[in-house]
Amino acid sequence: MDAHTHTLPSRVRAAKWLDAGSVRPTRQRVTLAELLIGDGQNRHVTAESLYAAARTTADAVSLATVYNTLRAFCDAGLMQEITVDGSKSYFDTNTKDHPHFYWEDDAQLTDAPAEDLKILRLPDPPDGAEIASVDVIIRLRRR
Repeated sequence: MDAHTHTLPSRVRAAKWLDAGSVRPTRQRVTLAELLIGDGQNRHVTAESLYAAARTTADAVSLATVYNTLRAFCDAGLMQEITVDGSKSYFDTNTKDHPHFYWEDDAQLTDAPAEDLKILRLPDPPDGAEIASVDVIIRLRRR
């Protein structure tokens, strides 16, 4: 990001983000986008944590709307979904390929330093398949 991007008001930043993904800026989408990227920082959220944050705003947003909006943001390429344990989904505003730390003690997902990860070789996919992506989640627990 350039220096100008850091000085944008959060609502303007959210509207520009939605425009970059060609997502129609409804009131509720702008509210959720502002919570996600309004300060210019990347976030890892669950639908429930974003819903809880949205409840502190003046704009009412249902949990179903949060789920639908997160799906729309992912479909537009603005976010990526990371699934932990096959059932718990986190949504990441950083769409670049990068590994994650999953903190088992408090069920938090954070970025791991990509420059320290070295994958030297992947197995060949079965006939008729191709590798779509590689997700690296490093599980941690505090000592």
